[in-house]
Amino acid sequence: MKWGEKSRVGLFFCLGLSLSSFADDLIKPIPLQAVSNPQKAALGKDLFSDPQLSKDGTVSCLSCHNLAYGGADSEAVSRGVGGRSGSINAPTVFNARYNLAQFWDGRAKDLKAQAAGPIVNPVEMASTVESVVQKLSKDPKYQKRFREMYPQGITIETISDALAEFEKTLVTPNARFDSYLRGNITILTQKEKEGFELFKSRGCIACHNGMNIGGNMYQRFGVFAQYKDRYNTLGRFNVTKQGEDKYYFKVPSLRNIEKTAPYFHDGSAKTLEDAVQKMAYYQLGRKLSKEEIEKIIAFLRTLTGELPKNVL
Repeated sequence: MKWGEKSRVGLFFCLGLSLSSFADDLIKPIPLQAVSNPQKAALGKDLFSDPQLSKDGTVSCLSCHNLAYGGADSEAVSRGVGGRSGSINAPTVFNARYNLAQFWDGRAKDLKAQAAGPIVNPVEMASTVESVVQKLSKDPKYQKRFREMYPQGITIETISDALAEFEKTLVTPNARFDSYLRGNITILTQKEKEGFELFKSRGCIACHNGMNIGGNMYQRFGVFAQYKDRYNTLGRFNVTKQGEDKYYFKVPSLRNIEKTAPYFHDGSAKTLEDAVQKMAYYQLGRKLSKEEIEKIIAFLRTLTGELPKNVL
């Protein structure tokens, strides 16, 4: 079993360890500043909202990753060109730079590798590399800006690089919980602190940890009970073709979680209450009380950070 690729839950429980005894060290605050190339990021921002990247000029990256809606959208699955529906929930782009890989199945190693995927996906932007390069090359402003930063000009590689550079700036620091981790112990209410203690003691932190409070491992959806999603999505298996990887997905980040409903890879959980209850059942083999759920949600709401200035 590769550490960071498979479940840590069983290991913790098999060893009989108390997660609460060392869990405070498993979550780190987001850095206050994100390092990027400002000029490339500005170009990437314009590309991110440009529907020319799609086949018919109706869909942009922003269409499914609304920066005013937690970096995702309000749909269970997003709609692309021609109203075509996908089969998986759009993950947030906020803090994506801190994930171990991109997409729910981890098929892209980083943001640059991810950027071109939706452009050529037939149910998303449904375009082609040649078409996008041709359209952008006809725009004098894009011609000038690309030449200034990339000797090779406008290519799918330079388009992807600029998009990735913008997405690197999409971090949300200064969540109240980050301030708590930095030593401001009075910033959380008693209910929020109790929620954090439950988050640790009930085992949530076994998978939701690290700087992104998720995004750093793959986990089977349905550890203690079989889960059937509406699309029978196979997850990590789509990449590895290994039977043992069926129904494994990248653990999502919990940062800004109150802003990104609906939840899960199939968008089946409409509320945080529903998501917490189902996570406890399927992933931890627990049934939480109403009071426990309310306290955990109070904690989760402390993970909402500040929007980056370039999207305000």
